[in-house]
Amino acid sequence: MKKAIILFNLGGPDKLENVEPFLFNLFNDPAILNLPTIFRYPLAKLISNRRAPVAKKIYEEIGGASPILKLTEDQSSELEKKLNLSQSFDDYKCFVVMRCWHPRASEIIKKVQAYNPEEIVLMPLYPQYSAATSGSSIKEWKDICKKNNYNTKTTTICCYPTDKNFIEAHTKEILKKIKDLKNFKLIFSAHGLPEKNIKKGDPYQWQVEQSVKNIVKNLNLENLDWILSYQSRVGPLKWIGPSTEDIIVENAKNGKHIVLVPIAFVSEHSETLVELDIEYKKLAVDNGCNQYTRVPALGTNVDFIN
Repeated sequence: MKKAIILFNLGGPDKLENVEPFLFNLFNDPAILNLPTIFRYPLAKLISNRRAPVAKKIYEEIGGASPILKLTEDQSSELEKKLNLSQSFDDYKCFVVMRCWHPRASEIIKKVQAYNPEEIVLMPLYPQYSAATSGSSIKEWKDICKKNNYNTKTTTICCYPTDKNFIEAHTKEILKKIKDLKNFKLIFSAHGLPEKNIKKGDPYQWQVEQSVKNIVKNLNLENLDWILSYQSRVGPLKWIGPSTEDIIVENAKNGKHIVLVPIAFVSEHSETLVELDIEYKKLAVDNGCNQYTRVPALGTNVDFIN
């Protein structure tokens, strides 16, 4: 039986001149700006135009492009290999779909149709579900299938915040980094969301908390000093907290060795390589911290692929 796995991720600009159109796609998503199209389109144009110069500087720091597509393709290829080696009765093929840059769902559906699977499995690469990430990608895929009158049997994996392999993958990556450390603060950092999204019933914050709770339990270290915080706040709305920046400043001033874990990202991209590795490190150093360690995103970690 032929099965297609659709791996969803956000995507990122592949060159500097695509930063603005990438940002436009991001803000033109109704799951991000919940407005009628007539208002959302011009507002997305305005925001992306204003943000582009700062965003370009961020991508310049990592060579002028986001590595997220290549890294997601690596995950896709490892997963496909693993699935096809693990049993002989099904034939699996993995496809990568990005929400805000190429390859888009409208391009990939043609390849999936050509493969002609008997079942499709939708698999967001966001471990914790949010309407703004997984929800938006899944909806776009289903809308495009409807538009193309394509209705193959489809299963959706919404999220896996406490999956034992996911927890084990993080546990091993953290242990590698902290095994010889003294006097450290383990900071689990997740992308933030406006408080109003959570109040409307988005399960993201609760799921992130469950991920962290399970990892801490699995680490099984006596008197582990840890905290969960949220990064990447933008705009005037009140966001969920505490903020990663505030936690870094506080612990830097207390002379702690800071250890950061990206808990909601499974691939390296601007929010890990620039925000965590460059901007937050500078913030820590400016506040008196010289010991700063970052645990890598899971990438093709064997447990994560499992």
